[in-house]
Amino acid sequence: MPVIDDPAQFNEEGLYVDLRTALDLPLFLKCEGFNFAGSIKLKAATEMVDAAERDGLLRPGSVLIESSSGNLGLALSIIAAHRGYGFLCVTDDRCNQPTIRLMEALGSRVHVVREPAAHGGLLAARLAYVRALCAADDRYVWLDQHSNHHNWRAHFRTTAPAIAHRFPRLDVLFVGAGTTGTLMGCARWFWQWRRPVRIVAVDSVGSVSFGGPAGRRLIPGLGAGVRPPMLDTSYVDDVVHVEESDALRVCRTLASRGFLFGGSTGTVVSGAGQWLARHGRRGLTAVAIAPDLGERYLDTVYRPGWPPEDPARAERDHGAAMARSG
Repeated sequence: MPVIDDPAQFNEEGLYVDLRTALDLPLFLKCEGFNFAGSIKLKAATEMVDAAERDGLLRPGSVLIESSSGNLGLALSIIAAHRGYGFLCVTDDRCNQPTIRLMEALGSRVHVVREPAAHGGLLAARLAYVRALCAADDRYVWLDQHSNHHNWRAHFRTTAPAIAHRFPRLDVLFVGAGTTGTLMGCARWFWQWRRPVRIVAVDSVGSVSFGGPAGRRLIPGLGAGVRPPMLDTSYVDDVVHVEESDALRVCRTLASRGFLFGGSTGTVVSGAGQWLARHGRRGLTAVAIAPDLGERYLDTVYRPGWPPEDPARAERDHGAAMARSG
C-alpha cells in the first residue's frame, strides 16, 4: 500500500464492476469514488489547482471560489485545507447535506443559492454570484470548472489512458455529461490516438447541454441549465437522455445487489443499458464511468418516497431537512 503525505496522492482507479451478474448487462463500470474526496472530481480539482499555482494565480492569502453541485466542492475543500487556502463553495439547494457538512468540517465556507436565474436556472444564478464576488474582492481566485481546460486535461492525462490500458479492445465508452470535463478529456484522448471507440454521452432529461428543453432536475452532478462552454459535440458519437426515475431505479437495484453508487452513476448505467438494448449487446466491450459512491445520497436517492411527485412538497421536505441538519 502507498505511503502518502498529500490526500490528492491517493486515488484507486483500477477497480471495475462487471455488471453482468448484478444487472445482466454486458458493461464494466469504472469506479472513481475510492479517494479522500469520494469522487472523480478529485482529478480535475488537483489539475486545476496545480495549474493555478504554476501560473502564479494562487498566492498566500488567496481564497479559492467555485460553483459546484457538490463533488468538486468537496475535492477543492480537501486540497484547500491541505495547501493552506481558504475556499468558498457556491452551490444550490440540490446539494446533499452530507456534502455540505463535509466541506464545512474541512474548514470551507458554503453559500447556498436558492433562487434560480430567469435564464439558466440555478447554475446561472450560482455563476452570477461568483462573478460578483470576484469583481468586488481580488482575494478570490475562480478556477471556473465549466470553462477551465485543465478540467478535461485531467481526464486526458489519467482517466482515458487507464481505461485503454485495461481494455485495449474497447468498443464503446459511456460518460456522464455535467461540466463535460470527463467526457471531453476521454473523447479527445481516444480521437488523438485513433482508437475506434464509440463515445456515448449520457445526460439527464431536463438538461440543456445537448439542446434539449430545460426541465426540473433533482439529482445533482449531471446535466446543466447552461450549455457547457467546453463541450465540443464533434467528439461525441451518440447522446442518451435519462429520466431521473430510471436513474433512481438503477441505483436502488444496484444497492439491492450490494453496490451503493451515487445518482450520477445510476444515470450513466441506465443510459448505457438503453443504448446497448438499441444497438445490440453481443460481442461488444463496453465501459461506463461511475463518478462517485452512494453514501452521501441516503437522504435523497435512497430514501423511500423520494422524490415526491408534488414539486412543492419536495421543496417543503427539503427545507425541513435543511432545518433539521442546521
